[in-house]
Amino acid sequence: MAGIVLLRHGETEWSVSGQHTGRTNIPLTDHGRQAAAALAPHLAGHAFGYVACSPLQRARDTAQLAGLHPDEYLDDLLEWDYGGYEGLTTAQIRAERHDPHWVIWDSPIPSGATPGEQPEQVAARCRRVLERCEPHLARGEDVALVAHGHVLRILTATWLGLQATDGRLFELSTGTVSLLGHEREQRTIELWNAPGLPV
Repeated sequence: MAGIVLLRHGETEWSVSGQHTGRTNIPLTDHGRQAAAALAPHLAGHAFGYVACSPLQRARDTAQLAGLHPDEYLDDLLEWDYGGYEGLTTAQIRAERHDPHWVIWDSPIPSGATPGEQPEQVAARCRRVLERCEPHLARGEDVALVAHGHVLRILTATWLGLQATDGRLFELSTGTVSLLGHEREQRTIELWNAPGLPV
């Protein structure tokens, strides 16, 4: 059966520092560009019926360096809008909230320079992306999606029929590739957080 290849963009300065990077259009680091380019040999020669990418530059550059040519740039693949938490690290947010156990998955996202999104709002976007993939999968065509860590984790939870906040279970590093597939009719994860697809 056909599957969905997920590429998380390469490293940025904020992914290194741990700052929440939603809509800030930050570029890849040199290391991030190298990691994205290292995915190209694993994707070379693989036919995709559909390729979609986040419009943010870090995703666009990752797609290009990995040798993919997106059919569409989808706002639905933008990273989670962190609102008032944009640019802050978990440590900074915990200090600000006086909550040493705070995590992004467990409390409402406040507005800031952008409105912010709650996990289920991100999941609604992910459902729309999966709906765009379905006709291709039904024809036996693989799909590739190039985007960001949290949105791809929530998309994976959505694919599996889980709650949006169950995306917390799927750690996803920068510059990696994953594969969503099937065992018979059951939706599954076939590969996760790997430096490249099996050649």
